[in-house]
Amino acid sequence: MSKRVIRTDKAPAPVGPYNQAIAASGELLFVAGQVPLDPSTGKIVGEGDITQQTQQVMANLEAILTAAGATFENVVKTSVFLADMNDFAAMNAVYAKSFDEKTAPARACVQVSRLPKDVLVEIECIAVI
Repeated sequence: MSKRVIRTDKAPAPVGPYNQAIAASGELLFVAGQVPLDPSTGKIVGEGDITQQTQQVMANLEAILTAAGATFENVVKTSVFLADMNDFAAMNAVYAKSFDEKTAPARACVQVSRLPKDVLVEIECIAVI
């Protein structure tokens, strides 16, 4: 995989653990949106707790990336869906533990009206391996 961070002062600087753009080459891996389900029980983790839910989502993403022979370092784009944008800071604190700000992927984060099983967060990603 080849990955290069794109930065310009002619667009707004990132305000978190993401970059303006990533140029990458290799095989693309599209990881479906993950919600905070425990893979062994199928039950929601951290009912009503954005920190616990984000931790489980990131663990689920990491498991899928590992199965594909990738790590968070291979991720070039994420999309974060929140039930409440007021949870952004808490989600972002957990999310940041998986990505180095200097090489973090591009990211979008939006509030949505409802997520599957009424969870608080869902995250999908694209990786290059």
